[in-house]
Amino acid sequence: MATNFISSNSISTTLRISASKSQVAISKAVKEATTGRLADVGGQLGALAGRDVTLRAELLDMGKIVDTNSLVGGRLDVAQERISQLIGTAESFQKDLLAARNSANGGGIIGQSASSNLQSLLTTLNVAMDGQYLFGGINTAQQPMTPYEAGSPSKTAIDAAFTATFGFPPGDVAAVNITPAAMENFLDNAFATEFADPAWGTNWSSASDQVMRSRISTTQTVDSSVSANDKAFRKLTMTYTMLSGLDLQSLNQGTFQAVTDKALLLVADSISDLASVGARLGTSQEQTTNATSRLKVQIDIVNKQVNAMEVVDPEEASVRVTSLRNQLEMSHALTAQIQNLSILNYL
Repeated sequence: MATNFISSNSISTTLRISASKSQVAISKAVKEATTGRLADVGGQLGALAGRDVTLRAELLDMGKIVDTNSLVGGRLDVAQERISQLIGTAESFQKDLLAARNSANGGGIIGQSASSNLQSLLTTLNVAMDGQYLFGGINTAQQPMTPYEAGSPSKTAIDAAFTATFGFPPGDVAAVNITPAAMENFLDNAFATEFADPAWGTNWSSASDQVMRSRISTTQTVDSSVSANDKAFRKLTMTYTMLSGLDLQSLNQGTFQAVTDKALLLVADSISDLASVGARLGTSQEQTTNATSRLKVQIDIVNKQVNAMEVVDPEEASVRVTSLRNQLEMSHALTAQIQNLSILNYL
C-alpha cells in the first residue's frame, strides 16, 4: 500500500514547473506568430531536419551566384559598350583616312586624329569597375596599358626602331627621301615587331593573356573579361601609332600613301576582330542572363519545399499564444492562493 503525501508545497512546486514550461511554449509560439516559421526547426522536424539543412544550403549557394551574376553582367555590359565605341570610332576613322590619302595636307590632318584616337583607345583599355580593370585579363588589379608619350617605353621603342632602320628619328628632314618600298618593309618587320610578343608585353601591356572565368550557375562558367592583349586591340593600337608616331608630314606623298594603305588594311582587320570580341562578350552576356533566370526559378522551387516544412500558420500561432498566456495567468493565480494557505489560519 502506497502513501501519497499531498501538501500545499508540492502543489505549488508542480504549478511553478507548469508555469515555466508554459513560458517556454509562449516564447516559441510568439516567435512562430512573428516569423511565420517553426521556432525550433531541428527539434520539430525531426528526421526531416537534414533535408531542410540541405535545401537551405542550396538556397544560399544559388543566391550568392545570382548576386555574383549581377556583378558579372555589369562588367560585361560596360566592356561591350566600350567595344561598340571603339568600333564606331574606327569606322569613322576609316572614312577620314580614305579622304586624307590623296589630300595635300593629309598627313597632318590624319595624324592629329590618330593621336586622339590612340589616347582614347588606351583610356578605354584602362577602364575599371569596382576596382577591377576590365581589360586586364585575370590581372585585374593592375592598369593594363601604358601611355604613349615622350619618355614612355612604347614611344621610345618605336622611335628607336625607326632610327635603327633609317638612320634618323621620325620627323627628320631626311625622311622625305624614304621610299614607299623601304617604308613598307619597315612597317611589316621592325615596326610590327613592337606590337608582337615579347615587345608588346614589355613596352605596352601588363595584361594577362588569360581572361577571367566566372561561375554563373552550379554547373556553368563563362569568360567574364577581355584581355588588352587580344589581336584586335594590338592591330588598332598599331594603326593609330603608325599614323601618329611616324610624323607623316615629313614623308613624300608616295610614301605617305603607302602608310595609309597599310593602315587601311589594319583598321579593316581591327574592326572585324573587334566585332568578334563583341560577339564573344554577347554570348557571355546571354548565358549569364539565362543562367540567372534559371537560378531564380530553382530558388522559387526550393523555397516552396523549405516553406512546406518550416512555415506555420501565424494566426494559429497567435491563438496558441493567447491560450498559453491565459493558462499561465491561471497558474500564477493558483500558485499565489496556495502559497497563502497555512494550517495556522485554522487553529
